[in-house]
Amino acid sequence: MQCCVIGGTGFVGSRLVARLANAGYRVTVPTRDPERCRHLRVLPTLRVLRADIHAPEMLRGILEGADTAINLVGILNEPGRDGAGFRRAHVELTQKLIGACSTAGVRHLVQISALNATSPDRPDPGTSHYLRSKGEAEAVLRASGLNWTILQPSVVFGPGDSFLNRFAGLLRSVPLAFPLAMPGARFAPVHVDDVVEAIIRVLDQPAAFGHTFQLYGPETYTLRELVELVAETMGLRRRVIGLPRSLSRLQAAVMDYVPGKPFSTDNYRSLLTDSVGSADGLQQLGIRPRALRPNLTDALRGAGLTGIMDSYRKTAGR
Repeated sequence: MQCCVIGGTGFVGSRLVARLANAGYRVTVPTRDPERCRHLRVLPTLRVLRADIHAPEMLRGILEGADTAINLVGILNEPGRDGAGFRRAHVELTQKLIGACSTAGVRHLVQISALNATSPDRPDPGTSHYLRSKGEAEAVLRASGLNWTILQPSVVFGPGDSFLNRFAGLLRSVPLAFPLAMPGARFAPVHVDDVVEAIIRVLDQPAAFGHTFQLYGPETYTLRELVELVAETMGLRRRVIGLPRSLSRLQAAVMDYVPGKPFSTDNYRSLLTDSVGSADGLQQLGIRPRALRPNLTDALRGAGLTGIMDSYRKTAGR
């Protein structure tokens, strides 16, 4: 089977394409900068192409001959504050991908969305641009006429993740106390390999066409509990000071103007909606989810480029 992975060079994508290559899929990964993902070249049956995925003609050419397309593209922040960046990355790209799949004859499109993405039928002005754009992209796909499957993960953790490891870095940078916005926000963290397994199990499976699967872990944590667990695992003695909602909003407004946006107003709005599920998609797919605590040390250790390349060589038999 030929499979095109859009966003295949990121955290989830890199692990997914390794699994696909090991299973014998012929995989195409488009990217603006192939030099940044040289580690993928050790994988058999994988092709990395220089491409602009926002260019419709180029996207159609990439998808020619593919049986399945997987859209992993997602951003947590945008350069501005009006939502245009989120709509371009989530909604407009999905629209272009639908058109390209239809023209190229792709049988199945798998969309990685977000848990509790906001339905356009129930607009809430207080909802983040992130959740609204993810929900709008889902609605566009459902109305497309394609064979689609939507996966909605909670926060994804694992070696080299950008969630727990970001807090690890922040905790190292403060000596005694750590001011935490929205400490009561709830998450059900899901392991990256469980997300990858879910994608594998729905690929080109007619039983999964037209279905949405919520992907979340077996335990629910508040943000404060997660940060305290990270500090404990790293052996750091830090007092986590939970900020009330008003100060959380103020912290976010200030961070909007910090390079790299470690926290933003849109992140704050996303935290107003708990990232917990109501229908266990992993169970529906026959996957037993990994718990956070036994895998936390490995997640915080990170893979590092050498570790990633070694694991890919092992997968490739080289």
